[in-house]
Amino acid sequence: MPGSRLVNRNVVGENGRTSMRLEPELWDALREICRREHIDTGALIRRIEAQRRQYPRADTAVCATTERPGGRTSGVRVFIVEYFRALADGGMADHGGQERELPGPSKSNRVIEGSVA
Repeated sequence: MPGSRLVNRNVVGENGRTSMRLEPELWDALREICRREHIDTGALIRRIEAQRRQYPRADTAVCATTERPGGRTSGVRVFIVEYFRALADGGMADHGGQERELPGPSKSNRVIEGSVA
C-alpha cells in the first residue's frame, strides 16, 4: 500500500505553533498566495482563521474541539480554492502588500449533499 502524499509542516496560527498536513500542490498554492499578498505563511494562516471566525458558514459542520466550522486544515483548503476562484473571476488584483480582506466564505457557497467538509 503506497504511503500518504500529505506533507506535514509546522505553522503558527492564532493559538500558537501547530502542524498541518496538506498535499504538496496545496503547499505550493499557499506559497503562491503568500507571494502575491506579500505576507508570510503564519500571517496568512492567522488571517484565514480570523476571517473564518468573523464569517462562519452555516452550511458546514462545527468541529467540536474549536467550536468553529471545520478545522484549520480544512479551512485553509477551502480558502485556497476560493482565492484562486476569485482570481480567475477577475475579482482580485495585486494590491502591493496593502492590508485588505482576502476572499472568504460567501452565502452562495453550499456544501454538496452527501459531501464531507
